[in-house]
Amino acid sequence: MTPVLGAVRGGFRRRVPVLVTGLVLLVSSAASVLGLALAVDSNAPFDQAFTAQRGADAVVTTQAPATGLAAAGLTATRRLPQITAAAGPFAEATVTARLAGRPGPTLPPLTLAGRATPGGLVDDLVIQSGHWAHGPGQVVLSSSDDSLPPLPLGTKLTVTGLPGTLTVVGMAASVTGSADGWVTPATAAALHPRAAQMLYRFRGAGTAAAVRAGVAAVSAALPPHAIVGALSWLTVQAEQEPGIAPIAPFLIVFGATGLVLSVLIVINVVSGAVLASCRRIGILKSIGFTPGQVAAAYTSQAMIPAAAGCLAGLVIGNLLAGPLLGRTATVYGVATLGVPPWVNAAVAGALLALTGLAALLPAVRASRLSAVQAIAAGRAPAAGRGYLAHRLLGRLRLPRPVTIGLAAPFTRPSRTIVTLAAVLAGATAVTLAAGLGASLSRVVSGLTLSRTEQVVVQAPPGIVRGPQRDAPAAIRQQPGTLHYVAEADVQASVAGLAQPVPVTAFQSSAGWIGYPMISGRWYRGPGQADVSTGLLTGTGTAIGDTITISYEGTRIPVRIVGQVLDGENNGPALVTSTQTLATAGHQPAVEQYDVELRPGTSAASYAQALNTRLGLAYFARPNDHQRGLPVIVGLIAALTLLLAVVAALGVLNTVVLHTRDRVHDLGVFKAVGMSPRQTLAMVASTVALTGLVAGLAAVPAGIGLQRYLVSAMAAAAGTRLPASFLDVYAGPELAVLAVAGMVIAVAGALPPASWAARASTAAALRAE
Repeated sequence: MTPVLGAVRGGFRRRVPVLVTGLVLLVSSAASVLGLALAVDSNAPFDQAFTAQRGADAVVTTQAPATGLAAAGLTATRRLPQITAAAGPFAEATVTARLAGRPGPTLPPLTLAGRATPGGLVDDLVIQSGHWAHGPGQVVLSSSDDSLPPLPLGTKLTVTGLPGTLTVVGMAASVTGSADGWVTPATAAALHPRAAQMLYRFRGAGTAAAVRAGVAAVSAALPPHAIVGALSWLTVQAEQEPGIAPIAPFLIVFGATGLVLSVLIVINVVSGAVLASCRRIGILKSIGFTPGQVAAAYTSQAMIPAAAGCLAGLVIGNLLAGPLLGRTATVYGVATLGVPPWVNAAVAGALLALTGLAALLPAVRASRLSAVQAIAAGRAPAAGRGYLAHRLLGRLRLPRPVTIGLAAPFTRPSRTIVTLAAVLAGATAVTLAAGLGASLSRVVSGLTLSRTEQVVVQAPPGIVRGPQRDAPAAIRQQPGTLHYVAEADVQASVAGLAQPVPVTAFQSSAGWIGYPMISGRWYRGPGQADVSTGLLTGTGTAIGDTITISYEGTRIPVRIVGQVLDGENNGPALVTSTQTLATAGHQPAVEQYDVELRPGTSAASYAQALNTRLGLAYFARPNDHQRGLPVIVGLIAALTLLLAVVAALGVLNTVVLHTRDRVHDLGVFKAVGMSPRQTLAMVASTVALTGLVAGLAAVPAGIGLQRYLVSAMAAAAGTRLPASFLDVYAGPELAVLAVAGMVIAVAGALPPASWAARASTAAALRAE
């Protein structure tokens, strides 16, 4: 093995290929860790967070323990054979609060639990901002409570029955939604709680029946009627999944795409480096190296920097993944997401195995050549190769150094193919990312209606409302109102479906809301409705058919006039007018008003001003469900940047090898008067044409991938998408994307081109 080790050490003298191999593995492993962790965490993110936070299988609310014996009885339930872990009892109080010192309505009722610490064996809370409540008068609110308006840290709340105020000191997330907020046990006692909270994990909780059995065992161990309510983790999961479903497939696909492209670029770089060493392989064979020794030397020469780069990339990838996945967790409505331990092992094993294979195969092929053949293949291209290109390009009215550079790819087509593949992968990733980001933006905007329905006015649960006419009058008189409509959300039975269907009914014209139309048109009067893909599929109907819905015991025929992308995503849903439901005998109760603002009006300022007019019956808040979109788009941009860097490193490696191999020609060119600027132009031109071709090819490839993947993801979610969600590329954007390949290629070629420009004639000739 001594000759092999000597050959490996000798190969390390060519520092640039070794450095580039290490850098490519570093960036690729970092991108792969981020992409794979994103794909894994986006597949059932609630389950990932539930495991990480030791979520409660059931949140059981009992009557408040009035004596030590009652509290001991609750504590004793921890020892039941069905229980694997428990926390509590925590005093629980439902309070009415309002912003201190400000006129306006009360906030929705808040369920506050008294906990000394955020951690525990069950329902480990994650502090997302601020700090835990350590003293009296402090409260930590749930970050996942969408019924509350944005309340910054330091906000003071006046709570009915509590002297003084509560100050918001932190935001925390409970994966099982155990409370709307948490205070110290002493503060909870001052609220005169009428209930206590116990958190349980059961030996079996995979089904609703198993959870009910666990709760029944707890109930049997307590006095009769002690339990007043129980929240199953399955209920929380079902509430989270509709919001996650439209976003998760995008991230899964892009994460997996990033992993695949990283692997392809690693293969291209490593195999290209070995192929470029044919001349040295020939020299090794001429001094007695066997084919096996040659293959071992070049595989080892690739594996050592690859292992170092991969290790560094894993560290960087995990450091990048922490904050990025943390932001993604907030979009998914879960508290925490992280890199699963097996992801690091899988990325390292896969990339190193592929690196070894990518180095071994071309090394074996080259080692089978005779010494003369290998030296000839590495020293110069085949006779006559590229001459025609030089002659044809020489006729163009371009500087001679540029035409020499443009013709260079034709002299070594195999190396040009390697460069083309690396740039094509990077440019395709850029095009795909641009399309996926735009499609995702339109999907999120369409599902949340956040571009037209900027403010929502809701009736807080548990609050007795005044006359409905008060809310429309306040909305109409508020400056900045462009449109508004009353909305009722009810359930109705549909013939052919086993489960009730959510029905959104608008009291007046609501076409301005802009539900994304997949096909058909918006309803125009009573007896017409727009439905989701899930309803069409479940009932086997089509646009133009009439279905029968049952509301309040009355059967109502409804004609389907359009197919919409609804917030229920893959489930059945129906949108119609309240007049359609009024045939059941009474108007459905209005629970919400949707408001579109005039251009330039701040949703937050509008909602705050409107709240002073609404009194206690309704509460206005901005429709900010799109706030997580910048996080997702930023995540896609980060992955795209990493892939573009990998592609540029692949180009750099190829140009370095090409420049080193032609260093004699470079010395001759300099000897006959080629200036440094001309040298720079010549070397950069060697990849400019290749990059342009790759960029032009990447545009249709990226668009095709985007359309296929987005359509496939929509089909997997049980819906279709409007054509406008697929056709997201504009003309100027396509022109920019077409030159992305050339930008990546030239960026990768500039460092070796600068070296070539600075090298003196004597140094270039001696380097031969």
